[in-house]
Amino acid sequence: MRELLDFLLTGILGKEKYEVAESSAESHTNYIVSAKPGVIGMIIGKGGKTIRTIRNLLKVRATLEQKGVSVSVEEKA
Repeated sequence: MRELLDFLLTGILGKEKYEVAESSAESHTNYIVSAKPGVIGMIIGKGGKTIRTIRNLLKVRATLEQKGVSVSVEEKA
């Protein structure tokens, strides 16, 4: 699932730097995407459409694998 998230973020951001922290508990995985303030806007998208789409795509994959997933975005200092 991490590969799918990296693929989507690389497609959106190009060569911009970002970091993904992953934490797992039982069958649920939480991803935290950290990026510079100027790049966060591209990840979230207008009205949150882009991050909502990323979350939906990962949820489809997680459902197929019978797991849970959540994605959040934070500003890198």
